[in-house]
Amino acid sequence: MSDDKVYISYNYVHKLCQRSAGEIKKFKPDLMVAIGGGGFIPARILRTFLKEPGAKNIPIQAIGLSLYEESVSTSNEENANDEGGLPDAEEAGMEVIRTQWLDFNTLETHALNLIGKNILIVDEVDDTRTTLHYAVSELSKDIKVQAEKLGRSNEVTRFFIFVLHNKDKPKRAKLPEDIMNGRYLAAETVSDIWIAYPWEATDIDLQTKYAVSQGNI
Repeated sequence: MSDDKVYISYNYVHKLCQRSAGEIKKFKPDLMVAIGGGGFIPARILRTFLKEPGAKNIPIQAIGLSLYEESVSTSNEENANDEGGLPDAEEAGMEVIRTQWLDFNTLETHALNLIGKNILIVDEVDDTRTTLHYAVSELSKDIKVQAEKLGRSNEVTRFFIFVLHNKDKPKRAKLPEDIMNGRYLAAETVSDIWIAYPWEATDIDLQTKYAVSQGNI
């Protein structure tokens, strides 16, 4: 096991979402936008804990954003993936590539538009903050266009961001102050460490074993 990685189990992810749900409920989210692929599983777990008795489940929409220009192993080539089915590290790129986005025309047709809603954006980690910045700024632009189109510019759309982990490091991008002042929640703030999430592993038993040995279960 590499000493410079922190291994996270599915159980640990579940518990992080559970203990964060109470604070998120105060925001009263109307829907979630999960950033793929790290935000998908936390968003689905959160939905269970955010559901109020007698109320419908909070809808989850998905967007795909890639911050990796290419996968670059930090290991030597001859030792690549020597953890037996656990992921190698990747170097974060500077450019955000939009691989999947919301179809606002479809959302409008099905009465699921985002105008005037409380929107919960979910991702697994706030590393450079570039992806979160892109998601908020681009969604805001698109919602503004739709609001003007429909004559609803007076309606206020609010964003709340939830991540499992925030890395305590200099960020490449900023988020609006109104989000950072009360509408941003990281289940844990950690140093600039390499976090191995369970959905990245091909050997889940080994992933869980390492997570247990580190107390992340």
